[in-house]
Amino acid sequence: MSQSGAAAGGELAANRLRHVMLAAAVGSALEWYDFFIYGTASALVFGELFFPKYDTDIGTLAAYATFAVGFIARPFGGLFFGHFGDRLGRKPMLVATILLVGGGTFLIGCLPTYAVIGIWAPILLLLLRLLQGFGAGAEYGGAVILAVEFAPPGKRGLYGSFAPMGVTVGNLLAAGVFYLVTLMSKDDLLTWGWRIPFLVSLLLLGLGVYIRAKVSETPVFTEVGAKRPPLKMPAIEAVRRHPRNFLVVIGARLAENGLGYLFPVFGLGYVINTLHQPREVAITGVMLGNVAEIFGILFFSWLSDKIGRRPVYMGGALFSAAFAFPFFMLTNTLDPTLISLAFILIMGIGGGAMFGPQAAYFAELFGPRLRFSGFAFARELGSILAGGPSPFIAALLVGYMAGAPWGVACYVIFLSLVTAFAVWCGPETKASNLSADSIEDAAPAARAM
Repeated sequence: MSQSGAAAGGELAANRLRHVMLAAAVGSALEWYDFFIYGTASALVFGELFFPKYDTDIGTLAAYATFAVGFIARPFGGLFFGHFGDRLGRKPMLVATILLVGGGTFLIGCLPTYAVIGIWAPILLLLLRLLQGFGAGAEYGGAVILAVEFAPPGKRGLYGSFAPMGVTVGNLLAAGVFYLVTLMSKDDLLTWGWRIPFLVSLLLLGLGVYIRAKVSETPVFTEVGAKRPPLKMPAIEAVRRHPRNFLVVIGARLAENGLGYLFPVFGLGYVINTLHQPREVAITGVMLGNVAEIFGILFFSWLSDKIGRRPVYMGGALFSAAFAFPFFMLTNTLDPTLISLAFILIMGIGGGAMFGPQAAYFAELFGPRLRFSGFAFARELGSILAGGPSPFIAALLVGYMAGAPWGVACYVIFLSLVTAFAVWCGPETKASNLSADSIEDAAPAARAM
């Protein structure tokens, strides 16, 4: 091959890789924009709009409960789309999941409220929330696997970070859009303004589908499919062949997922409803926390390529445990600057150090013919235990302690220590071979505890 031909081939490969990373990041951002605006709306307006029969605190708890119910559908979505993702390919599942979540979000924006159709309003809200959860159950896992299976050798942590950065960008977009609509008068916000973030998602959905439809199948899936037939029941095989790794994923999810929803969702409601601070102060803190988390994800993912997934992940969990009480001490000062600092530190360091390396780590824990199923199913089982109930549990603890947050701080410490222990029990995977059916066989160093 001529030098010009090699250069052209290299440029084509680089362009292809950039498009894949854009698909992982942008698609994930758009998808999770949809998912996170539901959580933000639960903290700000859904209590009054869909559960007006209750007082403010009970209505907010009911809204958080519908937020948590969506997580029940996620493992089923992970099983369903993971099964076909391992048998038919990664790409078609990524398009299907974004259509489900984006479509469900748009329809939520069209829902009549309790004042119009009574009890059918929260019922329809719940059904659409389940639809969102079913699609989201495999969305993130598919985006991560797409990025990791395309990544150059030795850079899987860095390239895998594009999907979690996309999630954080989606959260930031959700907070930003709600920041704008909360500048309206309260009457306008509750009458029609709350619908804007949901309806806008239709435009974002179109862009996400367009980008993902142009992505090719991953080289790992193509290579393995040419040599070995797909497994009939990849999810069952994931549990049978990698039982320890399956449990490691569930345990590792507890702090990352639980705190990833607790601080942006419950933290938002805590600052507004318990500390009685302006909405702008709370949303600004969450937005700055998300900006910090983007940089944290990028840095800690890069670091995991250098020193390993486990030490970085455990460091993030232990920092979160250590910062649990200081977070509430800072927010309770009622100083807007210190409130923002609390969100920046817990999300940028604690969240970034767990969420960043997690992408490559979870993908590397499973062989290629069951990677999608094992990743998505185990990850979403962890979501049921942590992310879904965490805002609800935190709100209950604050109510039980008459507004004091120290019970929530203890809950944060518990989740963080369980996650640190789970990751300590797992293998190191940064040197593993993604095309090998057994991660442990592919990388003897991975068996080190």
